[in-house]
Amino acid sequence: MAMEAVDKHLVNRKDGLIQLLKPPFDNSNLNPGYIKGYVPGIRENGGQYTHAAIWSIMAFAALGDNKRAWELFALINPINHAKSSETITIYKVEPYVVAADVYAVSPHTGRGGWTWYTGSASWMYQLILESFLGLKLEIDKLSFTPCLPKEWSEFKIHYRYRETYYHITVQQISHTDNQIKVVVDGFEQNNPIIQLVDDHKEHLVHISLPLAHLSFEKSQIKVETEK
Repeated sequence: MAMEAVDKHLVNRKDGLIQLLKPPFDNSNLNPGYIKGYVPGIRENGGQYTHAAIWSIMAFAALGDNKRAWELFALINPINHAKSSETITIYKVEPYVVAADVYAVSPHTGRGGWTWYTGSASWMYQLILESFLGLKLEIDKLSFTPCLPKEWSEFKIHYRYRETYYHITVQQISHTDNQIKVVVDGFEQNNPIIQLVDDHKEHLVHISLPLAHLSFEKSQIKVETEK
């Protein structure tokens, strides 16, 4: 399986990074293009290129591998590179923004680079909102495909549809029938679908999901708008 190969060969749990490729291009006759111009272990040449690191986490979430997706997110989360004076000395950049890359070869292993000036931050935002919380927007439709840790009991989303607000609470509970249940303004829906209507009111939505397991499982909720 391709993602198993990613975990085996590119995830470096010891140094807290996910490499783009390994080993870096250095003395070989192979020419991958401009990336060989970088020092081995820097940026795309064998370092953590954070765009791709986030995409790999998205892939694990899409597979429903809750445990591994959240583990790898914690691995590349910049705040976890600044838990002590020792790790700050290694990381050397701001822990409150996403770094475009993290170096992977000694003597600079674990050092961050290109903070602020990177699209990786928006990809991480998308990872959290869409892959983990499961909120997806397709023109005038929303769908929920959460990939949650088993330990999470609930989360809330306040979603504005035009001039109407939907206050959505998503809970993980044990269902005897293992089904998704959706309640809108106190009324349980026959199907796990929320019909969005722009009536300028505020609506309360409660969604209960089967408790997430550490195996490859995921739930899906479709949210459709009225045209």
